[in-house]
Amino acid sequence: MNPDKLFDYLEGRLPTGERAALEERLISDKQLQRELAVARQIQAGMRGDSREVVLPARPDVTEKGRKMALRIGTAFIVLMGVNVGFGLWLIARHETRNPNHELLENQMRQQIAKSLERAAATFTPAPLDIDEIRVPAPSGKLEAVADEVVKIASRLGGVAVKGLPDNHRLGLLVDLPANRYAEVRAAIESIA
Repeated sequence: MNPDKLFDYLEGRLPTGERAALEERLISDKQLQRELAVARQIQAGMRGDSREVVLPARPDVTEKGRKMALRIGTAFIVLMGVNVGFGLWLIARHETRNPNHELLENQMRQQIAKSLERAAATFTPAPLDIDEIRVPAPSGKLEAVADEVVKIASRLGGVAVKGLPDNHRLGLLVDLPANRYAEVRAAIESIA
């Protein structure tokens, strides 16, 4: 429809016949109703005799967009959290109702035990060179001989520990560097 006719209608300058026809058409035509609403806004924004139209300021579109993005993002995160939670719940429910759950757990434990046994079998500790040296000591001199062996071991870079006396015997454990073994053995044998 011609916009001038709509403005004439709003200002009351339209002849009564045309006015009645326009009102009759307004009742059934949605597009014409929208055009009339726009014409009313334009007319309300006009000042005096001037043809300049001042429309109300539109709200900041970027602010609306930011708010909308925040709402959509929040809704997405909430829905994703609900989805993950529901999925985990279903998996847990399914696993607890599995009749083979105990069998599978036992099989897993057996596999772990076998793996540990295989790993332990392949792991061999470094061999210990253990040698026994017997040093005869006269009666009553057992402690003095043991103290002499401890001194020799510590002088040559080793460590010696005395055990408890047992039936006229005293055990000593001597730990020393491999390159000093011959020297320590010769020194201990010289005591006898």
